[in-house]
Amino acid sequence: MEHTESPRIAFLGLGVMGSAMLRNLAAQGYAVSGYDVVPAAMERLADTGFRRAATPLDAARGCDVAITMLPTSSHVRDALFGADGAAAGLNPGALVIEMSTGDAVETDRIAADLAALGLRCLDAPVGRTPREAAQGKALIMAGGAQADFDQAAPIFAAMADEIVHVGPFGSGIRLKLVNNYMSMVGMVLTGEALMFAAKLGLDRATVVKVLSNTTAGRGQLLTNFPGKVLAGDISPDFPMRMGYKDINLAMNLAASVGAPLGLGGYAREMFALAKSWGRQEQDCTAMLLLLEDVANLDRQAARSGHE
Repeated sequence: MEHTESPRIAFLGLGVMGSAMLRNLAAQGYAVSGYDVVPAAMERLADTGFRRAATPLDAARGCDVAITMLPTSSHVRDALFGADGAAAGLNPGALVIEMSTGDAVETDRIAADLAALGLRCLDAPVGRTPREAAQGKALIMAGGAQADFDQAAPIFAAMADEIVHVGPFGSGIRLKLVNNYMSMVGMVLTGEALMFAAKLGLDRATVVKVLSNTTAGRGQLLTNFPGKVLAGDISPDFPMRMGYKDINLAMNLAASVGAPLGLGGYAREMFALAKSWGRQEQDCTAMLLLLEDVANLDRQAARSGHE
């Protein structure tokens, strides 16, 4: 059933994620006009009934909402403000929902430029996989004014099953980049660990089975951190001093078999700092506090989100 009283939506960027999101909007009855620089991307969505636009400006005409889902912030800027840019075609006071994973500072600039034109903006990057997006089960991390978030909530609900209002504008993309940082470093860490095990002649299936059920394999954020440092408890279940000993033993073993552990080298240096900072007898999760010390972080401001 069509959302007859719902806003008309311009959707810019119909790649793998964007096309899945547009399909879900169309399935929920939203009137959507879409544009992509790749004609085949629009052709693949012909069965949705969306209006195929000739330019971003054409897509935006008569719309109260524009969604951008593009590769980079440069593409977003061009789609909004370039020749035949969408910003010139939107209705006065329209809401732009920037859902790309782009540069945080440039996203701020784009919002400021939209505001100068009387247009509002949310940053709302998307998490999870294309498969989950196709099922309407994406994760949306939105930053912006509460009223703008409330207006966008039904639109988000058509595309995602987890929607988080992270905070003021810019919070969404910043959290997404923190997540992606953790994810990509985790890729390297997991690859290093499995390579190290293989260099030692260990059976991979057995290694994966065991590590899948250890604190290391399950991840500190889901295991040790919540009950220790994040709860204000750094009494030593396993002290930093012992952590330094263990990573030294692992690094020495790795060197003996020629296993390159780049992340391990950095981690060992961080554990080595614990003595200088008087944290060697604190729990290993106090690594968070050590890193905050080194970063000269204002903890009170950071805890309230104003660092």
